[in-house]
Amino acid sequence: MTSRGTNMAMFLATLVAALIGLSGLFPAHADTTSPRNASAESASTPAADARIDRRVVIIGVPGMLWSDISEENTPALWGMTAEGSAASLSVRTTRVNTCPTDAWLTLSAGQRSRLPHGDCALPAAPVLPGQDSPTGPPPEGGAIAPGWPAIKSDNAGTNYQAQIGLLGDAVQEAGGCTLAVGPGAVFGLGNGGGRVDRYVASPDKVTAADWARCPLAAVEVDDLFRAYLDAGVDARGEQIPLSDADRAKAAAAADRRVGQVLTGLPEGTTVLLAGLSDIGVDPHLRVAIAKGPAADGTYGPGYMTSGATRQDGLVTLTDLTSTTLRLLGLERPKQAVGSVWRPEPSADTTAERVEALEDQNVAAQAIRTVQTSFYWVLFATQLVLYGIAVIALRRVGGDRRSRARILGGTRVIALLGGAATGASFLAGLLPWWRAEHATPVLICTVLGFAGLLTGLALAGPWRRSAFAPGLVITGITAAVLALDVMTGSNLQLNTLMGYTALVAGRFYGFGNQAFSLFAVASILTAAWLAEYPLRAGRKALAAGIVAVIGAFAVAVDGLPAWGSDFGGVIAMVPAFAMLALMVAGRRVSPLLLVPTGLAGAALVLFISFLNSRSAEPTHLGRFWQDLVDGRAWGIVTRKFDAMVNSLGYWPYTLAVAAAVVFLFFVLARPTRWRVSVLQRAYEHSATMRPALICALMVGVIGMLVNDSGVVILSVSLSLATPLMLAAGVRSLELDLRNEDTARPGSAEAPPASTEPRSAERR
Repeated sequence: MTSRGTNMAMFLATLVAALIGLSGLFPAHADTTSPRNASAESASTPAADARIDRRVVIIGVPGMLWSDISEENTPALWGMTAEGSAASLSVRTTRVNTCPTDAWLTLSAGQRSRLPHGDCALPAAPVLPGQDSPTGPPPEGGAIAPGWPAIKSDNAGTNYQAQIGLLGDAVQEAGGCTLAVGPGAVFGLGNGGGRVDRYVASPDKVTAADWARCPLAAVEVDDLFRAYLDAGVDARGEQIPLSDADRAKAAAAADRRVGQVLTGLPEGTTVLLAGLSDIGVDPHLRVAIAKGPAADGTYGPGYMTSGATRQDGLVTLTDLTSTTLRLLGLERPKQAVGSVWRPEPSADTTAERVEALEDQNVAAQAIRTVQTSFYWVLFATQLVLYGIAVIALRRVGGDRRSRARILGGTRVIALLGGAATGASFLAGLLPWWRAEHATPVLICTVLGFAGLLTGLALAGPWRRSAFAPGLVITGITAAVLALDVMTGSNLQLNTLMGYTALVAGRFYGFGNQAFSLFAVASILTAAWLAEYPLRAGRKALAAGIVAVIGAFAVAVDGLPAWGSDFGGVIAMVPAFAMLALMVAGRRVSPLLLVPTGLAGAALVLFISFLNSRSAEPTHLGRFWQDLVDGRAWGIVTRKFDAMVNSLGYWPYTLAVAAAVVFLFFVLARPTRWRVSVLQRAYEHSATMRPALICALMVGVIGMLVNDSGVVILSVSLSLATPLMLAAGVRSLELDLRNEDTARPGSAEAPPASTEPRSAERR
């Protein structure tokens, strides 16, 4: 695995080079889940009717963490890690925490699945020969998973439309058989009828003939999970904690069972070991190890990745099904959404790899505890900012020096508020989660980067402009986000406004919050850069700048290799088209949204069509396949319902309401200087009004076409509103200076507006 430090160094080098290249754009006088997600992989798979001449064994150890593995306590797992490829495993299924049966069913379907109406216990005992079963007698020597018809029906009706029994059917249709060791393995390898060909109760009872009989076997090792069940719950129904010594004892017992399996396998068998599920209510990243022949090469010493994550040392539970099918030489049905585990050779020692993978879980846990509260703090802070601005703009007395100081301070605070969103991503450059008190360190890191961006915005001669400091912030924000998704999305994962491997909705490209921030930053950057040619009377050049930045931003957002975002393209195309026309001085109409919106939809569908023709399409390509199959309407309605339901996220809804009220009932209303703050900003910058209108447009359209709904608009306003405030108060500062300059020549400065006096009291 490429170390996070190496990735960050590459990212910083690219960012510095880009910023140096862009520095010439600032003149010296200047005033920036999906549940169906998969990734492209180039290799093809053999036909499904080919004879299976390979052997795969899946070992499921529910609850196993990388922190459980050590050379002394778990020698078998340590040795497997030393000789094989390792990764952190995201086990998210349909619930926040994944139970063992949910995990085994997910293996069965290659899609997120669940046990309906079940508690989080170990899988139920299978139906054996001689026992009654509503689906018919079990095969001789085999077993049937109990409750299979209800499980299949329930999962077929979820948003994921999981096809339970897919893996077992694929193996049997190719002429192979399945061996299940332990009750959970029956749920993992059961065919469409819930049947496995051979069943053995525990690893110590499996014979050499059993291992040699079937090309696919699954083994349940439940010692770690069972230890928590034995500990029980307290009077409130909460899990009684397991001591470190007891957990280590349970991990050692699981290790002995894994050792039994490894010593009995025929030569040439590929072993896939997975932590499979969570223990308790808190999700974690679990263990994933592969050893033996791979689809292309060998699972040797190093890390693993997959096309589903595009992240070093990180794979998903749904990948396990696709990997198994590929290793057996079988075609992967389109209902299986994962990608193949790919080895990544590394010179790191076993201890270094275990420590690095354990660190991934530490980071995921740290961000999980603060991610939601960050939005509370961000929006609450901006509410305070709005309040400070109201006082500054409405109640400042006649002392001109005092007025100038308050305006200047308000401007700095506003720029700092606008910089905080981009700074939340830059905080990922530092391993803050390793600190003893991670949350305070994270807060200080975000504030430090926000202060750095604000300092850059006010460092050069451009600080005297009304709009250029905001341009610095939006330009850097857009550049950071673009470079990040173009170089692996390292800053998106486990960051405050990004995504986490625990939720597993996305592992690369733009999440909804990042898209919103990137889109608004790009629009404001394009508008304010166009200011310079506009001042020289070169409207065509100004429109060209908007078009170039817009085309680049849409490409970064929509291409599957980078942003891989569907709804973002639909939102950005009409917004940039409107901005280009407004900058060029053309009259625009709201009706223009219809053809430009259709153009955005056509573009994203074309991208989806091209992606659908790849070997392993992303969610863009899968949407095209659903469209062709007639299932796309169900996806659209589910996303629309999610968008409507997002209005119930009242912290975000409150933030949107506060920002809108502030924009149009504070900044747009006349101050005691007889003019509105926004009007002054419009007079100092010809592109200020188009910038605000198009930023609001991309936020509103993005809200309507994304399942995050109001979250999109709230993030958009969290960047646009503070920067508009900063531009407005700077305009008032400039007017104040002009009045001071004009004062010696007249008894009174000329009025700033010809509005009626009644406007002063509004």
